[in-house]
Parts: sequence; structure tokens; C-alpha cells
Amino acid sequence: MRELNEYTESTSEYELFSHIYDRILGKEITTFSALKEYMAPILKDKRTHPVVMRGFELIKCLNWGFFSGISKETHRKIWRELVIPDQHFPDAGNLKRTISISNLYVAMLDIHGYTKFCQDSRKNLSMLHTLDKTINNEIRKISTQCSAVSQRERGDEIVLVSASATDAITAALSIIDYFAMTNVVNDPAISTQRTGDAEILPVFKISAGIAGGNTSIPLIVTEAGNLSGFLLNTAARLQARANELSPKESRVMITKQVYINYAKENSVTKSPICRSNAVYFFDTGLIEFKGVMLPTCEVVFKKEERYKEKFSEEMNKLYTSIRESLWEQKVYLDLMDVIAKTAAVMPQFKVVPKKPINGIALFTNDSVMQLCRIAIKAYLQDEDYPYAVELLREFIAIMEEIPGFDRLILDYTGGIAEKYEMLLKNYEAAIDKQVDEKITTIFTGNHLKTYYAAKNGVAIYEKMRTIARKSPGIAKKKVLWYTLIKQNKDRMTLTIYSGKK
Repeated sequence: MRELNEYTESTSEYELFSHIYDRILGKEITTFSALKEYMAPILKDKRTHPVVMRGFELIKCLNWGFFSGISKETHRKIWRELVIPDQHFPDAGNLKRTISISNLYVAMLDIHGYTKFCQDSRKNLSMLHTLDKTINNEIRKISTQCSAVSQRERGDEIVLVSASATDAITAALSIIDYFAMTNVVNDPAISTQRTGDAEILPVFKISAGIAGGNTSIPLIVTEAGNLSGFLLNTAARLQARANELSPKESRVMITKQVYINYAKENSVTKSPICRSNAVYFFDTGLIEFKGVMLPTCEVVFKKEERYKEKFSEEMNKLYTSIRESLWEQKVYLDLMDVIAKTAAVMPQFKVVPKKPINGIALFTNDSVMQLCRIAIKAYLQDEDYPYAVELLREFIAIMEEIPGFDRLILDYTGGIAEKYEMLLKNYEAAIDKQVDEKITTIFTGNHLKTYYAAKNGVAIYEKMRTIARKSPGIAKKKVLWYTLIKQNKDRMTLTIYSGKK
């Protein structure tokens, strides 16, 4: 059968399919609507309908790329969002190529330690094949059970698409459960327990980013069936941010819109992870990705990290102070509240600094809170702004040594320190001018002689100048500090970046 008009009642189904197969394989037919149009003259014959559906499956396999494995039966939600159904063949249709809808979510997952595992297993090909088979088969199975579709990208990356925020979060956590051998989701309908050869694989940690649920962020499906567009890029950047915050542990970052939609979905019918209170959504503020500001949240799913709930209020106050540019007092004081509350509620720790800080040689939860009180006194009562800013750097050094101290707080402490340090040069120059003008009232007798003599010895001179700067004879230090903040308002905007600027 070379031409369709050669079709007769005696033509076998196999012969007809072979004819259609050649047209589809040769890219003459790439969509279901084109297939129907081509076969229109013979569609009245019911015997052709099974061939039409077989042709549709072939079109899916060759042209739907990422979505080639979905069907109306296995991925009902995604099918409804991605496929333009056919009136006469309800189980077939055309794949949308530009999708800008509210019920679409993309997750990007990265397997920590994948490269090292491949290097360590280069002489054990069976281990490599086992991991490869696991990613390609078991993870796809888990995704389907979560009403999502997934595909492996570039070795250690997995892209996942779902039609609800709940499905996206559940799928990401289920994949984490599988690789980390945990049981966060705890849903018997989802196969997160390893079986067979996969049991010998080591534990892997996962970083994940989830975006979606916003009609202004499109997803594009290319002619080859690959994913493209800002939604995919956003998920990838959130995954990168999760990796920055937890390079050795699993972490899931989402946009605020994903959380809002999750809350709406579960206000009607609660999902298993909602019923079991398996997750907590921690507001992580605004993150800038290549000029775009994104409100973000962390999906907290580890029991040992649920203490973050207890300082979320303090973090939100800090976000507000930064957003409203309250740098005169509120930003500094709110940051101290965050650090102190975190130290109060997190697991007990002991850290020995490289050198004693304000006489403290061993830092525990209590001594970190004590240092916060010292910093507040320096900033608020003593008006010793250089020392208060110096203490921010000391806090960073301490927090970097504390096991499990949240990296987000480190990022904000570093960003705030940079903004205040920017003011110090002008502040100290103005103070030094007053010191020179009032030196005879600040120092008297031998101290005054020492001050003048110290100009010939830089180290002693700087020490004396530091003492002079703190003198009560220097008036209106607070006014000067606040004035500098106001004069530099345009430079005091704090943005937490992720990825390349």
C-alpha cells in the first residue's frame, strides 16, 4: 500500500499501520490533528480507529519529548493541562507548545555526590548501571505515582512537571525519601522503599527547586519536545539556591506562589503530607535571580530542623525592616533578635573561636545570646557603631563554626555587615575631625602629651584615636551615624543574590 487511496475493506490493519508508520517516521505527520487530516477519507471505517490510536502513540513517542510517557489514564491532571483533546478520540490530542497556565509546576532536582560516586565506581560498572537504571526507571515510577512526570537531565539532574503544587512537593520529597532512605511522605501508594539491586546504593542527598502556579511565567515545549522558558529557569535557580544553603544535605526551595497554591489546595482536601504535618514552610524572603526578585520559602521536612518555626517571626520582622530601609536602628536590632532566638531554640552546641571575643573563649547557645546583648548595648546605648559593626563579623566567624547553623542567617548577617561597613569610613572621618578639634578637652596632662607623641608611632596613635572616638566629649555620634544612613539610602538596599549577577 503506497497511497492512502489504495485502502480497501480487505486491507489489513498491519498494512495500514505500516503505511502510516512510514509517514510518521519520515516527519510528514508530527501531530495528531495532522494524522486525522491525512486519514480523514477512511475514518468512517471503524477498523481504522485502532490504527489511528497506534499512530498517536508513535507520534507521542517521537515528538512529545519530555511528555512522551504521559497518558490520560496515568497522568490525568497533567493531561488536562497540557493536551488539547480530540472530540472523536478522547484519549488522544495535540500537545500544547506554549503553556501559560496557573496549574503547572516545574521542579529541578540535583543529586549530591553523583560525580564522586561515578569516580569511585568507575571500576564497578554494575554500580553505575544500577544507579542509572534507578534514575531512569524507579524515579519515573515514583513521579507517576505522585501524578507527575519526570526526566533525567545531564547525569545528576532530574526535571519534574506536575499540575498541582501538592503533587510537585510530594514528588520532590518522595524522591528525597528514596535516595536518602527516609520516610517523610509516608504514603503507602508511593513506592519510596528501595528494592532489589538499588538497596546496595549509598545514601544520596538532594537539592530541589520548585516554581509555578503563576500565569505570567510561561513554559515552552520545543518542537523536539524539550522544556524551555522562564519557569524552568526559575526552578533551576531555586535548586541552585537550595544547594548554596545546604551543599551537603537535602533542601527544597520553592517560590511563595507555590506555597500559597499548596495552602489553597489543602484547604479543600488535605494531602497525606498535610494531614501528617510532615512539612513546614519557612519564609526565606526575597531572592534576586538575574535581576528578578522572587519571594521564596523553604520546605522544612526534617524533624530536627522544625525549630525554624520558632524564629520565623523574628526573620519576618527583619525582612520588613530591610524592605522599609529602617537602617538607623531596626535592621541591626532585628538581626540581633534573629541570632539570639536561633541560638535559644536550636540544638545545643559548643564552639571554640580562634581568639576570645569580648572575653568569651567558649561559645555555647547562652554565650551567643550574651554576645547579642553586648552588640545591642554597643549599638543602642554606647553608640559605639564601629565596634557594633565589628561584632557582626565576629558573629559570622562564630556561626560558620556552629554545626547546622542556618546559612540563610549567615547570608543576611554578611549582607547587613557590608552595608554598615560602607558607612564606617565617612563616619570615622567625621568623628576624627571632631577629635582633632576637641583633643584638648578629651585628653589632658600626660595623656595629651602621649596623644601628640603617638602621631610618630602609628600603632599607638591609632589606639589613642580609638579611645578618643569613644569619648563623651564627641557630641551627637548617633545624629552623625543616622545622617550618614539617610545620605546613603540608595546604597543601603540589601538584596540576597543567588547564582551569577
